[in-house]
Amino acid sequence: MKTIAFIDASNLFYGGEKSLSWKIDYRKLIGYLKEKYGAEKVLYFGGVEIYDFKFDYLKNETVPIEELEKYLVEKIKEQGKKLNEAKLLLVSRHLQRVRFYLKLKNFGYEMHLKPVKMYEQEDGTTRRKANCDVEMCFYLMKEENNFEQVIVLSGDGDFLPVLKYLKDGGKEVIILARGPRAAREIRQFAGSKFRDFTRLESIIRFEEK
Repeated sequence: MKTIAFIDASNLFYGGEKSLSWKIDYRKLIGYLKEKYGAEKVLYFGGVEIYDFKFDYLKNETVPIEELEKYLVEKIKEQGKKLNEAKLLLVSRHLQRVRFYLKLKNFGYEMHLKPVKMYEQEDGTTRRKANCDVEMCFYLMKEENNFEQVIVLSGDGDFLPVLKYLKDGGKEVIILARGPRAAREIRQFAGSKFRDFTRLESIIRFEEK
């Protein structure tokens, strides 16, 4: 069966990896998805801090990660001495995240990255958000004629309508997520097609060298 895998990075991290006692090895993960399910493509949807990097939403579907890395490196070089220690540490941390995304791209993931935006809340505080659910739903629909089986790495209940649509259309839908952190309706929908990350520890666990 033609198979494509879709990763909801936010849900995979907060609903899966962060709740585990071990880290996921993303090189092993993509290898597992290709070997176990024959995934021809693995699409990764996530957010990235871009600061003042010029990103055109109308021309680009994803943040050009190589260009963003160069931009952040130059920003640190040029403004490093002007930035306070906390700000410099934050920018450096985000640069490391960008380099992590570059590794994923080199591993073979198809990256779909959205800029993180700042939102003011009613209590006066700000919240960072890069909700990629709409983009992932769009690509699930866009690619539907290119797969017979779809692997969804997310336990987010918001995906239920599009997953039901795909299943009703004859697609095989497999959910790979952290059982206790997955939405009840997603577990009920998937039934025997639900796979819990905890069972994959021996296969995709990251081992420190």
